[in-house]
Amino acid sequence: MARQAPGHVGHGEADVTTGAETGTQADSVSELRRESAERSFLRRLPPIALVLVSFALVALFASGWAFLEVTRGGSSGSGASASTTEPVVEVPVGDRGEQVQLSGTTLTGDALDVVDLRGDVVVVNVWGSWCVPCREEAPTLARVSVDYAGQGVQFVGVNIKDNRAAALAFEERYGITYPSIEDRDGRAMLALSRYVPAQAVPVTLVLDRDGRVASRVIGVVREATLRSLLDTTLAEGPAL
Repeated sequence: MARQAPGHVGHGEADVTTGAETGTQADSVSELRRESAERSFLRRLPPIALVLVSFALVALFASGWAFLEVTRGGSSGSGASASTTEPVVEVPVGDRGEQVQLSGTTLTGDALDVVDLRGDVVVVNVWGSWCVPCREEAPTLARVSVDYAGQGVQFVGVNIKDNRAAALAFEERYGITYPSIEDRDGRAMLALSRYVPAQAVPVTLVLDRDGRVASRVIGVVREATLRSLLDTTLAEGPAL
């Protein structure tokens, strides 16, 4: 058998080497062409399109960050998942603002003014029958409102962006017996605008015996949270 001279490359090896080099070069050319096409496309975009793309990327990042903030807390002791953990703000007695001015006509046609409830702790819940989180918290509100009825606690709902038939059906379905102001004209929400962020539904406010905001819950209120806030406010003593 003839021996191959040192340094000599056989035809088979040469073909393999040449094929590999050719494939690598082809890949490089394809990559360069793709990058060139992308740069060309971006150059052809009008300035407004680039601005819109930038805003979209910022919005995507913000939504991802918000999700992380909501879920960061983990599960609570009551077994609620992190996604249902609600932002709670409690206001020290000395830092509470003016008395809340809230009045209107209820879903059953009666006049209601929270001024008439001064001396009691009042829970104000903003809701709508179309609101999925409102359905989640409705059994809690119905149950707690009954449990605290004899302890100097009143519940008042503010029904927004709804129709009367749907709202009344919602109350009947979940056993809600306390009154709700029908806020078709937005006046009730305007009165609460200092305490309730725009588009935030549901929101729950706990007013002290003087009618000032003692605490606020944005989102679904858990039963343990609501009971704790009520107990804390009731323990503050009589109205000034």
